[in-house]
Amino acid sequence: MQAPDDFDPPVGQPIQLAPGVRRILAPNPSPMTYRGTNTYLIGDRELAVIDPGPTSPEHLEAILAALEPGQSISHIIVTHTHVDHSPLAAPLAARTGARIWAFGGAEDGRSAVMSELAQAGLAGGGEGIDTGFRPDVTVAEGEVIKGDGWDLEVIHTPGHLGNHIALALGDVCFTADHVMGWASSLVSPPDGDLTDFMDACARLRARNWSVFHPGHGAPIDDPAGRLDWLIEHRLMREAQILTALDQGPATARGLAELIYTETPPALLPAAERNVFAHLVDLFGKSQVKPAGQLSATAEFSKL
Repeated sequence: MQAPDDFDPPVGQPIQLAPGVRRILAPNPSPMTYRGTNTYLIGDRELAVIDPGPTSPEHLEAILAALEPGQSISHIIVTHTHVDHSPLAAPLAARTGARIWAFGGAEDGRSAVMSELAQAGLAGGGEGIDTGFRPDVTVAEGEVIKGDGWDLEVIHTPGHLGNHIALALGDVCFTADHVMGWASSLVSPPDGDLTDFMDACARLRARNWSVFHPGHGAPIDDPAGRLDWLIEHRLMREAQILTALDQGPATARGLAELIYTETPPALLPAAERNVFAHLVDLFGKSQVKPAGQLSATAEFSKL
């Protein structure tokens, strides 16, 4: 986690970020969501709503109340199917008649190794999956969602979740939970895949951006610097794991307790999941091996 910043906007109130871009904070603060989920309204007449948020009648009414005279909602775009981002899509669609756009359902975009872990019984952990979510329109890497005076390019950014997408509005990127300013993103197998996450970071880093608008927290005014930090943070964690394994074989739990010494006990299970994500990535790179089958409870050693 990063040090707290001064991001504390009023809940439910639309904040103008740029011409045709507004943000509404949902009323769901938590250790996993920071101040709450950021919902974005894009456009001047027929609007796109990016990440309507969690099940919340209060937030649904806040989104509808943000519509100014002559405005309507034409598109509802969900960046990924965690329960703090997607469940309000269906109620909002029912109230507005707008269609729902997303990469897919809960398991779409999942990597082969994560599919195997899930089939072997590894359950998800962390923010909770909206297993019943189904979009009206599925999108893929490079597609452009066109609206009234706005175009949003789809960038498939798996890692935090297999079906995660970012959305480019020119040189502005809505990064959802892939890049945030208040914390590093949770990568929790089998829903999250660190190999995919790092690849998506590299692809975002190869482009020039003016600002990132994340799913939680304040705008990121130095996108390249934040991506560099995020990549370096993961490489540092990888180095810590490999150094710890120099002392002998260990489980993800044991490594998390050794490495995350300042993490509150309530967040240690998430830290353990992050360590396991690294171990799966290192296994794929032939740097570590499990004793027996690859699993979250396996003991790992260096190769």
